[in-house]
Amino acid sequence: MRWWKRLGGWLLSLLLLLVTGAVGGYAWYRQASQPDTAGTLILPGLHDRVVVVRDRNAVPHIQAAHALDAYYALGYVHAQDRLWQMQMNKRVVAGRLAEILGPGALDTDRFLRTLGVRRNAEAILAQTSPETRAALQAYADGVNAFIDTRKSALPPEFLILGTKPERWEPADTLGWQTMMAWDLGGNWTQEVLRMGLAQQLPTSRIAEILAPYPGDPPLRTMDYAAFYRHLAPVATAMASVVERAPAGYVEGMGSNNWVVSGAHTVSGKPLLANDPHLGLQAPSLWYFAQMQAPGLDVTGATLPGIPLVVLGHNARIAWGFTNTAPDVQDLYIERIDPAHPTRYQTPDGWAEFETRTETIRVKGAPDVALTVRATRHGPVLSDVAEPLTIAAKPLGAQYVVAFQWTALRPDDKTFEGGLKLAAARDWNTFLAAMRDLHAPQQNIVYADVDGNIGYIAPGRVPLRRADNDLKGLAPAPGWDARYDWTGFVPFDALPRRFNPPDGMIVTANQKIVADDYPYFITSEWTVPYRHDRIRALLEATPRHTPDSFAAIQKDVVSLAVRDALPLLLAAPVASDAKRPDRERALFEALRKWDATMAADRAEPLVATAWLRELSRLLFEDKLDETQFNRLWDQRNVQLPMLNALRAPRGAGAFWCDNTRTPAHETCAETIGLAWQRAIADLDARYGSNPETWRWGQAHTARAEHKPFGKVSYLSGFFNVRVPTGGDTYTVDVGRHSLRDEAAPFESVHAASLRAIYDLSDLSHSRFMTSTGQSGNALSPHYRDWTERWAAVQFITIGAPRRNPGGDAFDTLVLRPAGAP
Repeated sequence: MRWWKRLGGWLLSLLLLLVTGAVGGYAWYRQASQPDTAGTLILPGLHDRVVVVRDRNAVPHIQAAHALDAYYALGYVHAQDRLWQMQMNKRVVAGRLAEILGPGALDTDRFLRTLGVRRNAEAILAQTSPETRAALQAYADGVNAFIDTRKSALPPEFLILGTKPERWEPADTLGWQTMMAWDLGGNWTQEVLRMGLAQQLPTSRIAEILAPYPGDPPLRTMDYAAFYRHLAPVATAMASVVERAPAGYVEGMGSNNWVVSGAHTVSGKPLLANDPHLGLQAPSLWYFAQMQAPGLDVTGATLPGIPLVVLGHNARIAWGFTNTAPDVQDLYIERIDPAHPTRYQTPDGWAEFETRTETIRVKGAPDVALTVRATRHGPVLSDVAEPLTIAAKPLGAQYVVAFQWTALRPDDKTFEGGLKLAAARDWNTFLAAMRDLHAPQQNIVYADVDGNIGYIAPGRVPLRRADNDLKGLAPAPGWDARYDWTGFVPFDALPRRFNPPDGMIVTANQKIVADDYPYFITSEWTVPYRHDRIRALLEATPRHTPDSFAAIQKDVVSLAVRDALPLLLAAPVASDAKRPDRERALFEALRKWDATMAADRAEPLVATAWLRELSRLLFEDKLDETQFNRLWDQRNVQLPMLNALRAPRGAGAFWCDNTRTPAHETCAETIGLAWQRAIADLDARYGSNPETWRWGQAHTARAEHKPFGKVSYLSGFFNVRVPTGGDTYTVDVGRHSLRDEAAPFESVHAASLRAIYDLSDLSHSRFMTSTGQSGNALSPHYRDWTERWAAVQFITIGAPRRNPGGDAFDTLVLRPAGAP
């Protein structure tokens, strides 16, 4: 017995030692994986001493004697706080995810290698000015100084995947800039969608379901549906390509910005607001910083991987972006020479494909060789799904699909434009910087300390011939010269305003040009609900302050729901025989409701579920499952749904009638069926008591980590979630995914940052992002802003100074190697 007692004691002691060691090891690792934010470091590559002061919000204030040293220091602090995010960005650019993630990332790598973003970045770098190249190299040197000195206690993602960080290169910066433009500047997926819809609907019906901007007539085009019906294999292949394309790295579809002159403010100086809407990420896409050096004084939102304040202010001007969403991407159907498959048809005869071979390394699997082809228009995207030519047997020919995009050009100067923007002092120097912003085209509002306000939409927008009868809406025959681009819209002809008489400029992705504007930018503007709401709120207050601007950014009234509710409530809806009082109460609540999408109310959830089921009933039976799932997105279905319900008697019957039943359903009957399905769905998800339903519970904002956001046993640790109000069309936006059956109301796309710039005192400007400064999930700054972001609260990034509460600030001094 004594022996067994001793053994038990030894085992218990060993267990305690193991537990103590594990707890101690975790505590050590958690602390050791945080950046050194105080003290002095000796680093190679610096010209002079740099001081980095982190304020109580972990925002670095960089003070340097040379601008290049400021870029170096920004690279260093980016790597300190966002190393994993930067390494993911680097691998996305180069199509090298499978090296660390395994075969599951192979399709994404194939797409990215075919697109050739990294190769184009190297070509851009070769053409940049020496000054630009020096800035890029200084930043890369700063990133690498951290990587070279941090050999252990890397962020947890490196440990989980068993990988180490790679050195940063200037082409990585330029490539990530291009990836930012990927979702902000194109409609190629809509072209593929039209091609797919053409297999089942005539052109006239496609024009109804992908409806023109309110008040605009449908664009007159060729009967492309009849043309594409002979190209079903091509449409199928391209649908597969869309599924393999990278998604969720940026995912931009909206934004708000506005500026008012001093005539509309209490201070007498302009105020400017901006909140770009992007797919929510953990950590946030943005990182706040201030950089000060001779000739450089900028504050605001940077992108880890890029040494620029992308959104912010300097000592004299402030600026804010929203997406113009121009049509700057075109697909071309290229016909193959049947006698020589290495050639494709051009207006001038047959031409050889450009080809190259890429080797994709795959973790835990053999390398994959990829042959990439390109035509005069660009890379052959269809090869991602079908590396051989695609046979369209009825035409007796074979085809591939090539991709042309304004951002895939070696003469892109967007980064140089960003450097010039930081140094701009007034409207004229600001415009000079805008000339070099090539991709993506953005709506940029401007204000300066002298009281001027302005707006411009810089960027390269293709010129299309007058006889182009596809207008960039759908894939074009690549052998026909009338579909070729003939240049770009001249810079001086791009939309622009300076000190407008009414003293207000608002952009929210709405149509920004008059009907008589002579150039084609796009026909796929966002419906103007957010713009109209912002404008009304601005006009309702005679003199604005930063607080009144913040109240506008917090607004959750949905004009889209206000539009739809009367149409829904006018339909005779059959009540649940078992619980008629419950449904009468819900109806009465909706009748009294003002369409405020508040997180603590049930009405937003009921109305949204109703509209979701109605959109399903209107469109699902007209298409096969694949096409419907690709169509079922709010930007596609909101407008045609309301158009169908508002149509004169009988005109909307096609969409309201269920073609899968022998009866001819009316719109009223379909609205009633949608109500029944919506209530049944809400009962199943949230219980049968509507008094417990809350929009915020269903509409939780989910900031997703890459790549662990969808890994069940890791997502809870890395993802960031918070209940929110709003919807796709509110100023405080929160877009959900209709097609996500597991979480159809969850907000996945919202204000990635908010900023309010006060030109009477720029140091009082306000900022906020959706997570925190750190990208390390073990850091107290990984998610410390999330609740404040959801509540539309802010921080300031003025010169760091202690407040009466005694907040401490960390000071890190970077000294050049060899200095005394």
